[in-house]
Amino acid sequence: MAPAAKSPSPAPEPGPSGSPGDAASPKVTARRTIHSGRKFDYEAISVELPNGHTLVREVVRHPGAAIIVPVLPDGRLVLTRVYRAACDQWLLEFPAGTLDKNEEPAACAARELEEETGYRPATVTPLDWTYTSPGLSDERMHMFLATGLTHVGQKLEEDENIVVEIHDVATVTAMIDSGIIRDAKTVVAFARARARGHIEAATARRGG
Repeated sequence: MAPAAKSPSPAPEPGPSGSPGDAASPKVTARRTIHSGRKFDYEAISVELPNGHTLVREVVRHPGAAIIVPVLPDGRLVLTRVYRAACDQWLLEFPAGTLDKNEEPAACAARELEEETGYRPATVTPLDWTYTSPGLSDERMHMFLATGLTHVGQKLEEDENIVVEIHDVATVTAMIDSGIIRDAKTVVAFARARARGHIEAATARRGG
């Protein structure tokens, strides 16, 4: 008679800061600033592993950012087409920006939305936050829904080249599914807004 199959062992419960149960956590033992930029710092950190080995990682220290899903009264969504020098491409995104020093994420969201798109929100609703690239940066991207939009005109900085585009929900969904929209923070913010029921509400206002 064949022995009974063993049930898989349950995954360990996460410990502090997401550590896997009783597993010992690596410890940061040294930090060195390689470069201080206008918005970000570039840092080398030494990490001691539980097995005694030490590794060095170069990371970007980021003040955090906000991304906004702006919904017009008729249910259409406001996006921006932005030239991204790192990719040497124009990308279609929801408006977003870096937090100023001591700035609250919601205030950043309202400010960036008005500056980049020219729309001032009556209401900014938090959706959630996510790490954008935890393999290389500690950046937290705070996601918001913006409604009650009033057009007051863009206030672009000298180094910004941004084109505003307005699309219905079906078009945005199709562009994400087809890979036309490849900006990760935009895809995640759209998914989170949809999970909260805001996208369905926008579609209903649009009439399909």
